[in-house]
Amino acid sequence: MKYIHELKKWPEFYWEQDRLTEKLAYVRHHQGRLIGQMETLGFQLRSEAILQTLTEDVLKSSEIEGEILDKEQVRSSIARHLGMDISGLIPADRDVEGVVEMMLDATQNYAKKLTKERLFDWHASLFPTGRSGMGKIRVAKWRDDKSGPMQVVSGPIGREKVHYEAPPAKQVNAEMREFLTWLNRKDSMDLVLKAALAHLWFVTIHPFEDGNGRIGRAITDQLLARSEDSSQRFYSMSAQIRAERKAYYNILEMTQKGNLDITNWLEWFLDCLDRAIGGAETILGDVLQKARFWELHRDTKFNDRQRQILNRLFDGFEGKLTSSKWAKLTKVSQDTAVRDIDDLVKRGILVKNPGGGRSTNYSLTEIA
Repeated sequence: MKYIHELKKWPEFYWEQDRLTEKLAYVRHHQGRLIGQMETLGFQLRSEAILQTLTEDVLKSSEIEGEILDKEQVRSSIARHLGMDISGLIPADRDVEGVVEMMLDATQNYAKKLTKERLFDWHASLFPTGRSGMGKIRVAKWRDDKSGPMQVVSGPIGREKVHYEAPPAKQVNAEMREFLTWLNRKDSMDLVLKAALAHLWFVTIHPFEDGNGRIGRAITDQLLARSEDSSQRFYSMSAQIRAERKAYYNILEMTQKGNLDITNWLEWFLDCLDRAIGGAETILGDVLQKARFWELHRDTKFNDRQRQILNRLFDGFEGKLTSSKWAKLTKVSQDTAVRDIDDLVKRGILVKNPGGGRSTNYSLTEIA
């Protein structure tokens, strides 16, 4: 069996355009409709939607690689970088800052040429300590083969299954030079299709020792932003890939072990992207619900702690809200936290969930 990069005509990809035309038209229509919906929102609501989308994008792209980041740190880091005035900002760890900086550079500077140096900067942002887990890696450099060929494997040690083996390290520089020349070239190819092809091509070369998936998705995000000629992000392809991770790896493996006809990959990508755009309605619904709540309660008096926690609940609170979590987040005593919560329960804003004792927790009352 040969991998796709070992084929004689690599990387001369081809596809059946007739099978893609309708899907691409649907995606383009839904992109335009979503942007139109978001443009009708006021500046504040649009900013909320962007912040929620970008936060989800960073979290889910890292989750795909098994790395769980702190949501509030990610949200705070993005808000600071974009100059958004939100309450409850907290400091972010350097690894969080690095992922955020890479993603924002890709999406906010979407028209900027992608170069080897820029990719190296992204890689350095992802690995600020020069380590991945317990091991030291080559940072801001193409990989080498000192520890053996670059393989994607699964399974326990001794019984690993090799899903894919990347081109030898000695070829990476030439492979990436050809990839970047193609990516930066202005041609007639639709930019949504270009995003799909760029993702496949990049992760097939697998040029870095680690971080290829996250950088590949950043490249995808950059080209999708370019396809809309907008840095405003209202949907997350990474979040959708995370939700369909098994199918994503299956189609990727099948394509990398197939021939240069990548129609199936492009079809899957377009379908996944369409579902990602559809998922933006959830984000829009959350943002509108939050706006409606504060409009209904514009004359209601809340203390700063209550406002902070209520906003967190609307922004997607991690886990269950308990009095101990309230005390920790707002830096007050347990008694003060209980008084704050009881006040909101009496006003019908919070409701106590089933259960009691140490497991007592609360959630927002549905807005009628």
